Formats: sequence, C-alpha cells, structure tokens
Amino acid sequence: MEFELRENDEYIQLTQLLKAVGIAENGAMAGQMVLDGLVKLNGERESRKRAKLRSGDVVSVMGNEIRIK
Repeated sequence: MEFELRENDEYIQLTQLLKAVGIAENGAMAGQMVLDGLVKLNGERESRKRAKLRSGDVVSVMGNEIRIK
C-alpha cells in the first residue's frame, strides 16, 4: 500500500502513520507494536515510536508494506 504525505509535510511520525492507514486503532496500540518489535523501517527493526518517515521510506508491519510517497 502507499501513503502520500500532505503537500506541505516533510514527514509523518511512525505511530501517526500506523493509525492513518488503519493498522493500529489508536496511538497506544501503534506504540506497543513498535515496542514489541513488529515494525521495520527500510528493512531494519524500528524502535522509535516517533521516527520521522519521509518520502521513499518503506514500513513493514504484520505482513503489510507501506511506501511513503
């Protein structure tokens, strides 16, 4: 799946992305997914809940791949 940043945004935080695409119901759930090691950023496990995702990044979580545009 793809996620397109808003026109004036340089990035989106990881937990915000997980909520925006419907993988997490809320911020607490999104944060727990990161803490549990379920999230990868560009192929590497990501432990920062507020990691800044920019165009070109790829997030993998629970069998879903999200490309940031």
